[in-house]
Amino acid sequence: MRKLTLTLAAFVAIGTTVLAPAPNAYAADSIYTSVRNNLAVSGYDVVSYHTGSPIKGNHNITTDWNGATWRFSTTANKAAFIAAPEKYAPAYGGYCAWALANNKLAKGSPKYWTIIDGQLYLNFNKKVQTRWKKDTAGFIEQADDNWPNILD
Repeated sequence: MRKLTLTLAAFVAIGTTVLAPAPNAYAADSIYTSVRNNLAVSGYDVVSYHTGSPIKGNHNITTDWNGATWRFSTTANKAAFIAAPEKYAPAYGGYCAWALANNKLAKGSPKYWTIIDGQLYLNFNKKVQTRWKKDTAGFIEQADDNWPNILD
């Protein structure tokens, strides 16, 4: 009976080890997207933030960049993005800039945004955006220190 108990205990220990996920099995991607559709910025046209106000992109006007699908409201905006994606893509891959400054990962909402020195920053919600606006320069410095190592 003792031999059976030890064998069973060893089997459970081995099985648990084999079934346990690897430490980085759930590592975040460098561009935040929805799991169900792989859209960056929830399908909003990132160029539109720089030319007025955010507009939802058209599902027929897309490009793939950095492992995500990006939508645009016009072919001109798509061309502008293709020519300089780093200029238009949100900072920190579209994750919430305030959360990153606080060493956390959270999705950025396309509805809560700021452009600072030509860079688009997204925040999780209105409450977070209010906190973000109290010290954007300080939060950017902290988020820059945390990005992209936080993805590990």
